[in-house]
Amino acid sequence: MANVVLKNIKKVYPNLEDKKKKKKDEPEKKSNLQVTEEGVLAVQDFNLEIQDNEFIVLVGPSGCGKSTTLRMIAGLEEISGGELYIDGKLVNDVPPKDRDIAMVFQNYALYPHMTVYDNMAFGLKLRKVDKAEIDRKVREAAEILDITQYLDRKPKALSGGQRQRVAIGRAIVRNPKVFLMDEPLSNLDAKLRNQMRAEIIKLRQRIDTTFIYVTHDQTEAMTLGDRIVIMKDGIIQQVGTPQEVFDHPANLFVAGFIGMPRMNTFDAALVRDADGKYAVNLEGAHVVLSDEKQARLSAKNAAPGPVVLGVRPEHIMLAGEGEQMIHGTVDVSEMMGSAVHLHLQACGRDTIIIVQTMSMQGATNTNFGIGQTIAFTFGGNVAHVFDPETGKNLEF
Repeated sequence: MANVVLKNIKKVYPNLEDKKKKKKDEPEKKSNLQVTEEGVLAVQDFNLEIQDNEFIVLVGPSGCGKSTTLRMIAGLEEISGGELYIDGKLVNDVPPKDRDIAMVFQNYALYPHMTVYDNMAFGLKLRKVDKAEIDRKVREAAEILDITQYLDRKPKALSGGQRQRVAIGRAIVRNPKVFLMDEPLSNLDAKLRNQMRAEIIKLRQRIDTTFIYVTHDQTEAMTLGDRIVIMKDGIIQQVGTPQEVFDHPANLFVAGFIGMPRMNTFDAALVRDADGKYAVNLEGAHVVLSDEKQARLSAKNAAPGPVVLGVRPEHIMLAGEGEQMIHGTVDVSEMMGSAVHLHLQACGRDTIIIVQTMSMQGATNTNFGIGQTIAFTFGGNVAHVFDPETGKNLEF
């Protein structure tokens, strides 16, 4: 229904610590957020253009500024700097009720004394919408969300998943230009979270609106978003499709945050062979990088030298006789059904390898003893090289 544009958005909170008298020799509190004369920068230099009908997910660890950004879009937080446009209109000073947005909160925020029907109809009644139109919209939304049978109940008689459906239904009936969701599934158990995630995907296909979704759960981000915005300490680290940020992480933070289990990292060396091709050296392995990576590194004129090498657990292979290999010692073996997650000590780092339980010949690969030495390797198409100083991916 609308595009949303954020230009150089900034949020500054007053630094109250400076106003308090510090006790003598009191240790200074550490914070990753930048502190200026204005105050603490919770969000800084946030630039993003969200297309009409796009599903954008803001993801990052707690305290990274994602919910603050969402609340600035909603008008619940004042914007300290920059410009916010919804559907081409500058809305920095427009009250929340006039922004034509709807928000679903983490704790549902339902009125306990009202029925489900009245909760969903409340916003429309305030806007003096015709009674018949209210009834049509409420029942239509209830059918979409499969909560028609609960319309006469009060929230206390509903499960967590049903309450979340009601909260979503209350937002749907308003037919907003922008749909904001602030960690709506975090209060649900794992099974219900998976179910509700599927429901939101179906809902998105039936509702013609722009979604901005906040979560700290990278699985939600990967499954729901058309694009993901990864944040850390109030700063955007990378924007891209789920596949892009998984395959081509912009830096070590993104590489470690996206993917489960997290990417393995090693201290390695980037070298150029006699024929000019880039390769990485790690313990006993010399792995020539893929043609795609060769082209990117050459275009960036990447210099040989120490690098942080990243390889995802699912991209590591057990090595056979005669292969160039790296060795590790098994610390923990986790049986996950279709695969075994091996936690190793390798190259001075904790390393995880995912081994499928069925080999190519059909025999099972499940017997890995604690303390057993494992030999492994990886392909040049799955190796990521990062600058050890800045953490940036040397390909980009």
